[in-house]
Amino acid sequence: MQNKITSLKELSRNLWWSWDTEAKQIFEELSPLLWERNNHNPVELLQHISNNELLARCEFDYGKKIDQVFSRFTAYLNEKETWAAKNAPELVKNPVAYFSAEFGIHESVRIYSGGLGVLAGDHIKSASDLGINFIGITLFYKEGYFRQYLNHDGWQMEDYPLQHPESLPIEKVTDADGKDLIISVNIAQSEVFAQAWRLKVGRATLYLLDTNIPANESHYRDICCRVYGGDQNMRINQEILLGIGGVKLLDQLGINPAVYHMNEGHSAFLTLELLAQELAKGVAEKEAMENVRSRCVFTTHTPVPAGHDRFSRDMMHYTFDKYLSSIGMNFDDLMRLGSENKENIYGLFTMTVLALNLSRSANGVSKLHGEVSRVMWQHLYAKSADEVPIGHITNGVHASSWTCGLTDNFWKKFTGSIDEMSLSRETAEAALAKVTDSELWSLRYILKRNLIDFIDRYLANQLFHQHLNSYQNEYDTVKAAKNTFSPDVLTIGFARRFATYKRAPLIFRDLDRLDRIINHATMPLQIVFAGKAHPHDDAGKDYIRQIVQHSRRPQFSGKVIFLENYNLGVAKRMVSGVDVWLNTPVRPMEASGTSGEKTVLHGGLNFSVLDGWWPEAYNGENGFSIGNGEFFENHEEQDSFDAEKLYSTLENQIIPSFYDRDEKNVPVKWIKKIRNAIATIAPEYNTHRMVRDYATKYYLNK
Repeated sequence: MQNKITSLKELSRNLWWSWDTEAKQIFEELSPLLWERNNHNPVELLQHISNNELLARCEFDYGKKIDQVFSRFTAYLNEKETWAAKNAPELVKNPVAYFSAEFGIHESVRIYSGGLGVLAGDHIKSASDLGINFIGITLFYKEGYFRQYLNHDGWQMEDYPLQHPESLPIEKVTDADGKDLIISVNIAQSEVFAQAWRLKVGRATLYLLDTNIPANESHYRDICCRVYGGDQNMRINQEILLGIGGVKLLDQLGINPAVYHMNEGHSAFLTLELLAQELAKGVAEKEAMENVRSRCVFTTHTPVPAGHDRFSRDMMHYTFDKYLSSIGMNFDDLMRLGSENKENIYGLFTMTVLALNLSRSANGVSKLHGEVSRVMWQHLYAKSADEVPIGHITNGVHASSWTCGLTDNFWKKFTGSIDEMSLSRETAEAALAKVTDSELWSLRYILKRNLIDFIDRYLANQLFHQHLNSYQNEYDTVKAAKNTFSPDVLTIGFARRFATYKRAPLIFRDLDRLDRIINHATMPLQIVFAGKAHPHDDAGKDYIRQIVQHSRRPQFSGKVIFLENYNLGVAKRMVSGVDVWLNTPVRPMEASGTSGEKTVLHGGLNFSVLDGWWPEAYNGENGFSIGNGEFFENHEEQDSFDAEKLYSTLENQIIPSFYDRDEKNVPVKWIKKIRNAIATIAPEYNTHRMVRDYATKYYLNK
């Protein structure tokens, strides 16, 4: 029995379990209450369960379940015939080093803030599944990203609970003598030290750098305090540690990557350390830069010029003075590498420009974003926009991570695994051909009931923690109302970062019209919102406040709900349960977006502005569009036009289609759209396809 306990603890310390349904279930089965209370963290869960209890529990079926899961886990780790082994053996021999300021792998490891990190998390999981030798580099944020709660007025407040290494599936990286492995970087006139943690993600490894050690001055210990926390000085310090420190860590570990992949410009300083290594060998500067370019690729995620990191010349000089002296590089040469105007090196230093200048290839994250990026950075090249060397690889999602257990088990009845639904349109259609409309509709009802029950518990907990009797009374009123959330009612979900360009309140533009839609006598609507605004984004916070205030209006009470503290766990519940995923960005400001891709295998449909990934995927029969990509210079005109299209599409297409039933009360036309969405979206918009594209088009293509 002790072997089973050892197996269980080993499973808890590799995040492979987070995308395996049976593995998650064996942890949850130990104590559903503790599983929820500990944010689905098996390491922390096992700290609350004694070995005596585990020994007793392992006697019968539970012990067999551990053996079965652990057997599949070890087979996974030892598999030789992977996609990479057959198609990219070079990426098995030497790793891909993937640098990202955040990784959203699971809600229990809070080293992410939003879509960039979630994409990085899905990327590393697919790389593991495909058998690519993959190493992620990021920072260990002791406070992570903030916990969101709302005050009486619906205004976002932030709380920063600590993350304790002993309660996470991480281990210290040590040297050959068993001592903590320490790297150092020069920041301003100081030498800053960092230890490293190792996190296992299937076959892949994620390293996290951490400056919270006694060797550092107190203000440098906080470099890794919060994801994107602090001012510009903190931001540049984090990016030096991530880029330069990450390369130094790999060197100390004796790792020689086949390629360095920069996920957004935050890690672009890694190119300087690679350049320093070339210069130290006596290589001439021009040749040294070519050598660096030959080893680096870059992905940009930001279609808005103001969203790219820029630092003043004075800040660059102050921060890099000691570093440049140590590597023998001229400051003006450094500024040229990051200047948007080579004739004027006295302006701002742009991280994206540094990455573009020292990468062999670059890409946006959707077809439209690639086009936008080529126009945005055209001034750097003496070429037409079409000739600017920025391509695109459209983002996807890791299907196993975003498919809840019920959906996973549902599709396993008709195909080998959920991943087979993502292999090709043919495999998806083959599985769909075995499924009846009634079975798909039954799945939708079960998933929606689970979402509604989750909302009920979550909202009760949310109101309880606000410690306001008036809120509890309000909750009781909502509970007593006749038309609160119901699985019979068309349900829309909207959840994402509350940046203003995403226009979360757009659906409230005409309150009377929305009232008529939501409270229709025979075809009602209900909406669930969630999302966080950046702590310094008061405009985004005001959008949250507006939605919360609207949800308290008598006509919307119990039919519009905002769930606070959006995280990966809440996201998984929402994407599985809603009928329609709403997306309302100002085109073309959504680089890609992936949340709508996550709802598809659950039978959800997308309803979006034609921005990001949706223009590539939408075919008229696999979801719904808000307009046809119309663009207005005037923001007010744009909002008015898009709101009208949103309402009219709801009234004339979405709602009638959802409520049009056959004699068995099945919405046949709606199910037809679900089938089309699964067949056309699932096989294309997944990270297995995405990572294969990176491997063949960028990692191997020199």
